[in-house]
Amino acid sequence: MIRTSDSRWFSVGFSISPDSRRAGEEAVHQALRATDAKVIMVFCSDTHDPRAILAGVNAVSGGVPLIGATTSGEITHEATHDRSVVVTAIGGPGIEATTAVATGVTGRQHDAGAELARCVDAVSPEHHRVLVLMPDDLAMGHRDLLDGAYSVLGPGVPLVGGCANDGPRAHRTRQLHGDEVFGDAVAAVALGSLTPFGIGVEPGWRQVGEPMLVTETAGYDVLRLDNEPALDLYLHRLGAPAPAHDDPEAFARFASAHPLGLTRRGGGPEMRCVLSADFDRRGLVSTAAVPHGAMVWFTEGGQDTIIAATELACASAVRALGDRRPIGLIAFDCMSRKDVLGPEGTAHEVGIIAEHAAGAPVSGFYAHGESAGAGGIDDHRDQTLVVLAMS
Repeated sequence: MIRTSDSRWFSVGFSISPDSRRAGEEAVHQALRATDAKVIMVFCSDTHDPRAILAGVNAVSGGVPLIGATTSGEITHEATHDRSVVVTAIGGPGIEATTAVATGVTGRQHDAGAELARCVDAVSPEHHRVLVLMPDDLAMGHRDLLDGAYSVLGPGVPLVGGCANDGPRAHRTRQLHGDEVFGDAVAAVALGSLTPFGIGVEPGWRQVGEPMLVTETAGYDVLRLDNEPALDLYLHRLGAPAPAHDDPEAFARFASAHPLGLTRRGGGPEMRCVLSADFDRRGLVSTAAVPHGAMVWFTEGGQDTIIAATELACASAVRALGDRRPIGLIAFDCMSRKDVLGPEGTAHEVGIIAEHAAGAPVSGFYAHGESAGAGGIDDHRDQTLVVLAMS
């Protein structure tokens, strides 16, 4: 499916073939409806062989610049997919794109972010610009990565993206760039357009109880809230089922629908994923450091709150385009939202995204950590939907 507007076009193809090379070939063949593609984005199930996918994609595309990531589910305007390959192609004379990859990211996240952000310099400052990042979920330190990017970008260039992942296994993720496959890396593309981009961001979780003061932390562990063991308060106030009190897998399932809320640096709420429980120290293990002295609160959510957030995120992204219609939407959604929605709920969500696209193609994937913001504000997200609209 393709939509064109003046000098720009956006097209999406997908394949459910179990053969990885063939899936790449089929998806990119559908996506390349024009000859002047500037960049290709590949979102592929971690069940596929990413090297075979790239071989198929590049054989058909002739080497169009490419970035991508493994996912825990893929999104198109028609449906959500598992074990599939989704390819987005963007092009036309009104589009500029420059790709980059940073490797060996662990331990040098800030420097890696700065390296990647420099690819924006190759895009004309006369264009509207945005930087899209696809980090390794397992590398952690994503806020440091984004701080490094913003140290180069400044306040004028927004940033969006989602973390590559391998679903609940959390064992190995892959980032794609050109004809290469990486781990412990970040793939990026700087996009430039003669017309605006729009970004919408909404989590979809409601507050439970009163905020609490973070009174003890250790790294990514929140140990005490209001001078009480954080894990005990979490289990009690949220009414966690008995197995979650001492079984790591049961706790992880429960926590996936109960992130921590806190006030982000730009104001307003931010979600922080609770990865696991520290049963010995009675703490909560998060995906990023929660500052000592911060105010946090527990949350819960259901299909109603998540669907409402999807409406808001999409409407916000499209509204930012002004009177221009979208030529395409890219959704960086969270795998925990997918788990809460279930098959019927995710179908409903995709229908909402497609409705806001107003006939334009949609692509995206389920991530484990999302990014959105500008100028270092409102940047790293957890358990949130981020929508990028192009006009």
